[in-house]
Amino acid sequence: MKRFFDFFISLLMILALSPIILIVAVLIKIKLGSPIIFKQERPGINAKPFYVYKFRSMNDKRDNRGILLPDHLRITQFGNLLRKLSLDELPQLFNVLKGDISLVGPRPLLMEYIELYTVYQARRHEVKPGITGWAQVNGRNSISWEEKFELDVWYVDNHSFWLDIKILILTVVKVFKREGINQTNRVTIDKFTGTKQNNTF
Repeated sequence: MKRFFDFFISLLMILALSPIILIVAVLIKIKLGSPIIFKQERPGINAKPFYVYKFRSMNDKRDNRGILLPDHLRITQFGNLLRKLSLDELPQLFNVLKGDISLVGPRPLLMEYIELYTVYQARRHEVKPGITGWAQVNGRNSISWEEKFELDVWYVDNHSFWLDIKILILTVVKVFKREGINQTNRVTIDKFTGTKQNNTF
């Protein structure tokens, strides 16, 4: 039932939002250039890798050694707006359509984090990742990594159709309120470097 719901709703949203998707794509091309879509390998269910799609929100400015500048120097006012309105996430609807991810589930993070998880934290991969999740509606980027993983595993143990509906509704509210987008004044959150304790929750 969840797969049918994901497919139907993502297809409906792609059709309904196609004018916005097209407009955003054109604006990115004008303001940030190519590529329009940012593609990155992420772990899916059982940590099986797939490519997640997002709208590009940063430019490619580099220093005199050819190294990319820090995120806060590469993101523009336009890119910040995309993130605040969560418009950069729209291409992930195609990931849902393909079956890579679900509408609701733990967010797919970086492949490099897999080796850093505790056994408990790694349980977040027991279900498909999602565009939004329990952690996203309970703090998003304003809470610690450990708190996020605890919320992710809680979702794994308690997920249901009605919980997914609740999370989707809360996500819409959070987007309109623009809550928890960034970590304090940072453009992006700090990378996860491992839990600073030798126990689980």
